[in-house]
Amino acid sequence: MATMKSLIGLINKIQRACTVLGDHGGEGMSLWEALPTVAVVGGQSSGKSSVLESVVGRDFLPRGSGIVTRRPLVLQLHKTEDGTTEYAEFLHAPRKKFTDFAAVRKEIEDETDRMTGKTKAISNIPIQLSIYSPNVVNLTLIDLPGLTKVAVEGQPESIVADIENMVRSYVEKPNCIILAISPANQDIATSDAIKLAKEVDPTGERTFGVATKLDIMDKGTDCLDVLEGRAYRLQHPWVGIVNRSQADINKRVDMIAARRKEREYFETSPEYGHLASRMGSEYLAKLLSQHLETVIRQKIPSIVALINKSIDEINAELDRIGRPIAVDSGAQLYTILELCRAFDRVFKEHLDGGRPGGDRIYGVFDHQLPAALKKLPFDRHLSTKNVQKVVSEADGYQPHLIAPEQGYRRLIDGSISYFKGPAEATVDAVHFVLKELVRKSISETEELKRFPTLASDIAAAANEALERFRDESRKTVLRLVDMESSYLTVEFFRKLHMEPEKEKPNPRNAPQPNADIYSDSHFRKIGSNVSAYINMVCDTLRISLPKAVVYCQVREAKRSLLNFFYAQVGRKEKEKLGAMLDEDPQLMERRGTLAKRLELYKQARDDIDAVAWK
Repeated sequence: MATMKSLIGLINKIQRACTVLGDHGGEGMSLWEALPTVAVVGGQSSGKSSVLESVVGRDFLPRGSGIVTRRPLVLQLHKTEDGTTEYAEFLHAPRKKFTDFAAVRKEIEDETDRMTGKTKAISNIPIQLSIYSPNVVNLTLIDLPGLTKVAVEGQPESIVADIENMVRSYVEKPNCIILAISPANQDIATSDAIKLAKEVDPTGERTFGVATKLDIMDKGTDCLDVLEGRAYRLQHPWVGIVNRSQADINKRVDMIAARRKEREYFETSPEYGHLASRMGSEYLAKLLSQHLETVIRQKIPSIVALINKSIDEINAELDRIGRPIAVDSGAQLYTILELCRAFDRVFKEHLDGGRPGGDRIYGVFDHQLPAALKKLPFDRHLSTKNVQKVVSEADGYQPHLIAPEQGYRRLIDGSISYFKGPAEATVDAVHFVLKELVRKSISETEELKRFPTLASDIAAAANEALERFRDESRKTVLRLVDMESSYLTVEFFRKLHMEPEKEKPNPRNAPQPNADIYSDSHFRKIGSNVSAYINMVCDTLRISLPKAVVYCQVREAKRSLLNFFYAQVGRKEKEKLGAMLDEDPQLMERRGTLAKRLELYKQARDDIDAVAWK
């Protein structure tokens, strides 16, 4: 069966680990918030510090006027064997043992100033102090700054609200046990601690009331109505405390002697003698320790559930942002190649239709190319006037005898040359689409988001490859156009020559004028023949140009987009490979935080499992 020591020690261990990771409660839900704690709440000069020192049996807390406690103090008490030496340890100085408790007080002051400066400011980042002593019970207390109503010199006006908000952020949590300190020589109805406890715990289930300074109440008055629960009823009994007097503090009266003096006061008091067994700092410590152990037992299942849920959430986020990369060059090279393949898969999905974008290439062939071909200036080039000009220039000083073959060739060459523009525009349009798909694929490859340098390198390498594919494609389509000029389809013109000309009727049977090879009708016929041939070439190129572009650009992009990059990466040294896997610093920091938190939760789960629950 789990002992009180193992239960409270378990929570202490988890709490210390949380503090190291910056999870110190008071700000949203966390593992710290799920751990049962005892928060000590009281107004200034309520005797809060004296109660804590009485529980510990040592004089170790800073004292003075105004706000002395300016950071939460997580005080973990560990009971040791009788006769062992008392000592203290701070979480921020784990290798240093303090046996002089005056040095403990000085360390608390210095650590407070380190965080808040020499000002009167406060901080919600706790100081974690563990005390090992045979004179304590196993217990964890959180000493919070004293509630105040007025800002003192050197403090901002918001200090009153700041302190209350900090204290409230602790005590409003359902797993927090509230130790409300109220001076008996003041009206309990005006107690800052009780007022706040009533707001956050109206049923009083989580609140323990402590009445201090019983020995300095006005003569003829007592605190029985409070201690017996008539003035303000709580679910748990009130405990009275007799603080050391200022004279005792000045004389450095031993705390053990002060405890003995406190016991004698209650045992001999006519007002409180019947309550003596339930009064005093020793009884308070045992009562809190037992209750804390009970609450821990009750909360363990919910703590385990929270831990398991947190582990699942952290693992899911680590999977999303990526696990750490090994440092050896082989693993780095493997990672880079895997990331490249992941990008390549996304890119091919865009081309093949698994993702949108590839259809835009077909749009270039089906719409953009035909539209460009239709806009070519053949009407102007094959106008009667231009045909006459070209044929005449081709004939030179010797007019053609039958058919102006040189004129035909010049007209055809000139017309075919117009196809180069649409051909190159098609190449460029597909190149633009491919570049855009590379950009989209980079952004859609989840694995690459954590490696901006590698993503940039892959994008640059892919675009360089696309440039090479475009150059080759441009050469190929221009070659196709040039091939149409280099060898004309003779059969087309032979068929034209074999077709008989339709004779126009001449009703008056008038004599025909002399056949003029330079007549407009002759040149219109030439232009018509060339136009028919160019239309045939246009139909051919409309089919062959997309084939060439797909072969040279799209096919190569699918087959070998990163081949050159792979060869370069394979020759890189370890340092350069590491530089390629350089991540976003914020992402690296986030992963490190998650990894540490995951380790904390797993260790906490193992520690809980190691305790035999019954």
